Amino acid sequence: MVIRKAFRYRLKTNQAITQLLRRVAGCVRFVWNRALALQQERLKQGEKLLGYAELCALLTVWRHDPATAFLAECPVHTQQQTLRDLSRALRDGLSKTSAKRMPRFKKKGRDLDSFRYPDPKQLKLESGRVFLPKVGWVRYRDSRPVVGTPAVITVSRRGEHWYVSIQTERDAAEPVHPLKTEVGGDMGIARFVTFSDGEVVEPLDSFEFRVSSFEFRVEEFTLFELETPNSRRETNKTHATVFLEDLKIASMSASAKGTTEDPGQNVKAKSGLNKAILDQGWYEFQRQLAYKLRWLGGTLFLVPPRDTSRRCSACGHTAAENRPSQAVFRCVQCGHSENADLNAAKNVLGAGQALSACGAIKPVAA
Repeated sequence: MVIRKAFRYRLKTNQAITQLLRRVAGCVRFVWNRALALQQERLKQGEKLLGYAELCALLTVWRHDPATAFLAECPVHTQQQTLRDLSRALRDGLSKTSAKRMPRFKKKGRDLDSFRYPDPKQLKLESGRVFLPKVGWVRYRDSRPVVGTPAVITVSRRGEHWYVSIQTERDAAEPVHPLKTEVGGDMGIARFVTFSDGEVVEPLDSFEFRVSSFEFRVEEFTLFELETPNSRRETNKTHATVFLEDLKIASMSASAKGTTEDPGQNVKAKSGLNKAILDQGWYEFQRQLAYKLRWLGGTLFLVPPRDTSRRCSACGHTAAENRPSQAVFRCVQCGHSENADLNAAKNVLGAGQALSACGAIKPVAA
């Protein structure tokens, strides 16, 4: 198997290097905004979006145009990569099955400064320093060795400091998980994940932080300034097989506004719920869990969520009346009572075991 891992270091910059990094980031931002404006105009006119290759051809024109010749002073690969990222973002934003929103224009000082060198042939590492085309050799805080062959380098700014993330690839033997245990998980908002063995992962509330007894809501574009090592989700990965609900996030977070002729109901409440759903990062959690389980030789399965919250994990009786409240499950047939999320997690485990045994569901690809 191929293991991909990123190693992140803080760059040792001076005024000259910082100016060069800001110039590259500015050119990438300009290309993104210009291409996005062009694509939005095409959508407005009912025209087909330009493909990645067509955008790259336009980029060549822009780099030779005297009015935008400054683009040629920065590496072309970083600008081509931002066009690739934009094409993917537009595709996801227009997809009916994706929960991702349409891309927006990037503003200097508001959005994260970041650019990527995607060509492995350009990557050079040497004794605690990295070569960045059009910038030169830049030293970084060599806190740990880079393991594997460098494939992609991403440069980003956090506050006043610049960082380099070196993604590597290396071949490794298929691991064998030391355990044979299985666990089911129910995902939610009040509780991020409740596992069938009783473990609970609390939500991060990414868009909120607290100072003393006061609670503030912050804008998304300032989140990177508030990130700390403690903000990362941690969960017990000691099980060989994990079953989670296959939640249709796009449908769950769809707008309730409706139309002028047929306006929606409880729009404000639904908007808040949508925000909370997207805030949790369920998809990213599943993606991370899938490949990290694979590192350990484990497997992740996604299970259809139908009736998992209404079915009694003790006797199997299914009824809406089994949920007298959001947090409580009480079976009207056998009297079994416990936390509703825990009961659902047990149902996810049972359904997952049955479906995987007969091949009705496949492991999530890492």
